[in-house]
Amino acid sequence: MRSSSARRILVAVATLAAGALAPAAQAAPLGLDDCKLTEGVHQCSGLVATWDGVPLDTTLTLPREGATELPLVVEIHGFGNSKYEYLNPAETAYTDNAYAWARDGYAVLTYTARGLWGSCGTPESRLASPGACAKGYLHLADVRYEVRDTQELVGRLVDEGIADPQRIGVTGDSYGGGQTMMLAALRDRTMLPDGTLIPWRSPSGTPLRIAAAAPVIPWTDLVYAAAPNGRVFSHAITPRFLATSPVGVEKATIVNAIFAAAQTATGPGQPVGEPFVPGRPMGYLAPRGTDPEADVTEWVTRTSAGEPYDEPQAQAIVERLANYHSAYYVPPTRRPPPLLIASGFTDDLFPVDEVLRFANRTAKRWPELPLALRLGDIGHQRSSNEPRERDRLLGSIHAWLDHYLRDRGRAPRRGVTAFAQACPKEAVSKGPLRAASFARLARGELRLTSRPPQTISSAGGDPATGRAVDPVGGGGDGCVEVSSATAPGTALLTRPVFKRAATLIGAPTVIAELTVSGAAPENSQIAARLWDVGPAGDTQRLVTRGLYRPGPGGRQAWQLHPAAWRFMRGHTVKLELLGNDAPYSRPSNDTYEIEVERLKLRLPVRARPDCRQVKRIAPPILLPGQRLAPGAGRRPAARCAR
Repeated sequence: MRSSSARRILVAVATLAAGALAPAAQAAPLGLDDCKLTEGVHQCSGLVATWDGVPLDTTLTLPREGATELPLVVEIHGFGNSKYEYLNPAETAYTDNAYAWARDGYAVLTYTARGLWGSCGTPESRLASPGACAKGYLHLADVRYEVRDTQELVGRLVDEGIADPQRIGVTGDSYGGGQTMMLAALRDRTMLPDGTLIPWRSPSGTPLRIAAAAPVIPWTDLVYAAAPNGRVFSHAITPRFLATSPVGVEKATIVNAIFAAAQTATGPGQPVGEPFVPGRPMGYLAPRGTDPEADVTEWVTRTSAGEPYDEPQAQAIVERLANYHSAYYVPPTRRPPPLLIASGFTDDLFPVDEVLRFANRTAKRWPELPLALRLGDIGHQRSSNEPRERDRLLGSIHAWLDHYLRDRGRAPRRGVTAFAQACPKEAVSKGPLRAASFARLARGELRLTSRPPQTISSAGGDPATGRAVDPVGGGGDGCVEVSSATAPGTALLTRPVFKRAATLIGAPTVIAELTVSGAAPENSQIAARLWDVGPAGDTQRLVTRGLYRPGPGGRQAWQLHPAAWRFMRGHTVKLELLGNDAPYSRPSNDTYEIEVERLKLRLPVRARPDCRQVKRIAPPILLPGQRLAPGAGRRPAARCAR
C-alpha cells in the first residue's frame, strides 16, 4: 500500500465511495421531509420510526444543507418536556439550543422521548399512527428502549454520512441527564430487550461509541433517587445491596409529581409559540397490568403503598428499576467517555450523591479518565438556578464537547468545581471552590455532640415546617425561612453561635446509638434536617436533609445529602431528627419511637483546622461492603491555622 499505484487505487475507491454517499447526504436526513432554513441554519423535522417501529418526533439541525461528516451533539430533554426544549432560539435551557450548536459547526439531534408529546404521547399523535403507537408508551428511561432510541437515530445519521462516527457527543438534563449517564456507561454497547449487551453498531454495521458526554442534574440509581435508605456515602463506593436493601423512604410529593407529569402537561413541551395549556394530555402510559416492563402506574402505586417492601412484587420492581433504569448498574466493563457532570446541592429530586456514586467508582477504576464535576445551586426544586452558575455551566459544556469532539482549545479543567448556595435567591453564590476530588473540597470539620438520650416519635415534627420546605408544595424556595421553635417528638443537636463564618462543603455525617420500638427497624425511618438558625434565634433556613432506614440497633452512621452553605457569624447550626419529613417523605405505615443516644454530627468545612472551632478531618466511616473513593483517605497531620 506504500506504492504509488496502491495510493491511486485508494484514491479511486474513496472517490467512488464519496460519490455513492453524496445522494444519501443530499436526501432528506432520516427521511425528514419538512426542511427549511431557520435562524441561519438548516433544519429538518418530522416523524422517524425507531428500531421497533415507534414514531419519534424528531428534528435535525445542521450548519448548512448537505453538510456531512460533522461532529454530532445529541440533546435529550427533561421529563414531561419535548424536543422543543432545545428548539427555542430565545432560550438556552441547561445545555444551549440547537441553533447555537449548529452555528458552531455541529449536527444537532433533538427528538421527543417515546410516550411523550408528539412521540405517541398526545391523543392526536396516537390517532395519526395507531398501529405504530400501540406500544409507543413511556418506558421511563429504560436503557433497552429510550436509550436505544438515541443509539438507533445516531446510527442512521452515521450511515447517511451526516455524523462522524468518531465524534459523537451527548448531553441533556434531568430525564435526559439520566439517559446521558446510561449512554456514557454503555459507551459502545447496546442493551437488547432481554437485557443482553451487544456491540453498538449502526444499521449498516459501523462500530459506534460515545466520544464525550455532559449529563446535567441526572440520577444514576433510580431506586435510591426515589426512595433513599441513607446508606450511600459521599466518600465511598457503595455496592448495590447496600443502596437497595432495605428499600428506602419514598420521596412522596416528588414521585407523585413525576407521575402526574407523565400524563398531563405540568410544564412546557408544546411547540415553540403555542400557548401552554396546563393539564393537556401529553403522556402515554401502558395500561396497568399489560406490560410488566413498562408498568409505571403499578410501580408508583406499589411504592406509595409503603412498607414492608420485602414481598416478591416490590422486590421485582426494585430489580427492574436497578437493572434497566440506572446507569450505576450498567455492567461497568467499559471505560466511559470523557465526562462532565453537573448536579445541584439544593436539588431534592436528584441530589449530589447521585453523581458522586458514579464519579467515585469511575475515578477508582479509570483514574486517568477526563472527569469533571460542576456542583452548585442548580437543578430541580429547591434550587435557585443562579444565572452566573448557569452561564458558567453552559460555557463548560461547550468547552468540554469542543475539546473532546473537535480537539479545540486547551484541555478543560478536571476535578470538582463547586458554588455554595446563597440567600436570598437573588444573591450571588459563593465560589468557585475547587479541588481534585469531592472529598478534598473540605479541609477541616466541625464536630457536635449530645450524650443525653432523646426520643423520636413517628408522629413528631411541625407540619407547617414540613409543608414550607417541601420541594413541590412549598414552592421550591430554598431560602424560605420558618420558625425555629422546637417541635414535639424530635431530637436536636445544636452548636453555639459561630464566632466567625464557616462554609459547609460536603455531606454531614450523623452518628448515634439507636433503639427502635413499635416497628421493625427497616419499616421505620429517621428524617434528618440541618438548619441555619438566624442571629435572633427565632427563624431558620434549611441547609440540607436526608432520609434513613435504621438498622437493627446499636451505633449507626448515615449521611445527609451533600451541601454547600456558608454559616455566617452570629448564626447557629441545628440538626433536627424526626420520625418523618412529610409531605416530602411518605410517613411509615407503623407507629414507633426511636431512642437516640450519644448523638454526634460531623460537618465538613472549607476552613483549615484551627485547633479550636475547626478540627482535623476524622477518618471516614465505611459500612460493610463499601470502599473509599479516591481522595477520601486519612489526611496527613497538619498544623493549625493561626
